[in-house]
Amino acid sequence: MAEKALFTKPDKRLKVLDATMKRHQYRPDALIEILHKAQGTFGYLEADVLNYVARSLKIPLSRVYGVATFYHLFTLKPGGAHTCVVCLGTACYVKGSGKIQAALEQRLGIRAGETTPGGEVSLLTAHCIGACGIAPAVVFDNQTAGQQTPEMALARLDEWLKAASPGSPPLVSVGGP
Repeated sequence: MAEKALFTKPDKRLKVLDATMKRHQYRPDALIEILHKAQGTFGYLEADVLNYVARSLKIPLSRVYGVATFYHLFTLKPGGAHTCVVCLGTACYVKGSGKIQAALEQRLGIRAGETTPGGEVSLLTAHCIGACGIAPAVVFDNQTAGQQTPEMALARLDEWLKAASPGSPPLVSVGGP
């Protein structure tokens, strides 16, 4: 197919993506499922992948891009080894998730939506993760933790950072935010 020319060298991951699109009969209404497979296969939704999906499904790139940027579970850039998602929904925010976000940003030296320079941690936010009953909630590597405090979130972060480089100085200060 001509679309494979978007990639500079043969890529076996395209076969996985092609099989998914074929299973869905190249239907545009399967776009979300196909993007999930693409992200799982490539790690993130790079521009060439979005273009490849758009051409394969015969839909405008703007539609593919719109879906990829609308849902917070899709990412257009490589993520860190660990992912931390702070819920900023009303229940979580009222109970202090904004303070959790601020503490994590300060400790990591990055803003929400960014990844640490060494690729250790990606810090994200979500408008709501559907865990209002255990607010404030934070998702650590796809595991939801409820009733979090800034101190609890920082302790989890410190565990990741210590495990990432045992015996070497931590990425960030381990003192309070």
